Amino acid sequence: MKNVTGTLVLSIFGAILGMFYFGYNTGVINAPEDSIKQFIIDTHKSHYNVTLTNDGRDAIYTLIVSMFVVGGMVGAMIGGTIADKLGRKRGLILSQVMGLLGGIITAISKPLFSWEVLLVGRLLVGFTAGLNTVVAPLYLSEIAPVNLRGGIGVLNQLAVTSGIFLSQILGLSEILGNEAGWAWLLAITAFPPALQLILLMFCPRSPRYVYISLEQEDEARTELYKLRKDDDVVNSEIREMFEEKQAEKEPDMNLWDIIKSSKLRVALTIGIVMHLSQQLSGIVAIFYYVVTFFTDAGIETNQAKYANLGVGAIMVAMTLVTVPLMDRLGRRVLHLTGLAGMCISAILIVIAQNIDSEGAQVFLIVATLSFVVFFAVGPGSIPWMICGELFTQGPRPAASSICVFVNWAANLLVSLTFPTLLIPKLGSFTFLPFAVLLFLFFIFVFLFLPETKGRQVGETTALLQTKGWKAGQARRS
Repeated sequence: MKNVTGTLVLSIFGAILGMFYFGYNTGVINAPEDSIKQFIIDTHKSHYNVTLTNDGRDAIYTLIVSMFVVGGMVGAMIGGTIADKLGRKRGLILSQVMGLLGGIITAISKPLFSWEVLLVGRLLVGFTAGLNTVVAPLYLSEIAPVNLRGGIGVLNQLAVTSGIFLSQILGLSEILGNEAGWAWLLAITAFPPALQLILLMFCPRSPRYVYISLEQEDEARTELYKLRKDDDVVNSEIREMFEEKQAEKEPDMNLWDIIKSSKLRVALTIGIVMHLSQQLSGIVAIFYYVVTFFTDAGIETNQAKYANLGVGAIMVAMTLVTVPLMDRLGRRVLHLTGLAGMCISAILIVIAQNIDSEGAQVFLIVATLSFVVFFAVGPGSIPWMICGELFTQGPRPAASSICVFVNWAANLLVSLTFPTLLIPKLGSFTFLPFAVLLFLFFIFVFLFLPETKGRQVGETTALLQTKGWKAGQARRS
């Protein structure tokens, strides 16, 4: 394929391993929940000579699970600064060193017989995942050829879904999701960053960062040639970088600069809403609670467990399908299609939950899997790449940090409120709020998101800074 070289493939794989790490750790701790809770009781008794109540045990378990998201929020918030100060490649290297340390600490929590060690390990793992979700998409967006940027951007989500799916398989009670195997299940966390550290040694730095941020043209040309292996293509992209640098009105910016900037307000709002449309869609509830969700609807536990595997498999398969579609149909069409399909599927889930018949169980599974299919079509992947296409080099890292921080915060909000608020209060109507939110997100994206397919970043930035940008312009762009 044109513009695809061995170094580009290696660099892509080296970057998306960070997103695989994020995906694997998103749900890996949920499968051995009962075993870890017993571990908490036993170690607490050993250390403090106090037998925990069920409420105390559950509180510590919830704290351990939440530490992953808390660490992720911190990592996301400083990810842009690290990408700016160290560069994209060195930022990834730092992240993987932290990830390797977090994986090792998590793995030794059982031999050391300490739930506190597990807590620290999950915090470091989350911190690494937060860094990865900022720096990996940044690196990918800056090494990708314009004509392949969408498809390569989808690989972020493919890595996430592959990580989730592998954690679901290994987390089965017949494999590692049991008393004897749960420590090994968590220990696997250390392998992706170890492999990534080796691969990154052979990956080039981001040419755009080297040229525009560091102002080192010769070094940028050298790094770009490693990726393209074509002098004409290199010369063309260097000219494009030169034009972007000359036209760029925003220098390197920090978080507060981005928030204050009136010129970037539209782009930032679009980026934030795109990330909210991913996490407030209801997919977090599917990922974290689908087994409970199905069993509460009357489906047997074994069937629910394998239906959960079906969710992971469909996510991977459909994300693969969207790789070629992203640069053919465009971001706007696919994201709108995904939101509309998810909204309809959420309504069907509510209907299925309120039908009292044997066929309703099959209907519920089909509606849930349909929800997952439409998530993979657009909302699963496009938010990860959108900041790379809405912001030029100067504000891009800080803007990415803000949007990804919002993504993690929304993830935490749903994971905490779904089991404690939505299920008890709404019962069989738990997905109705998600249907309403999806409808509102569809309206916003329809009105304001321009098509970024095939556009240089500077073109999109200039478009969004057009005086009087308003509803309706997106449809004509």
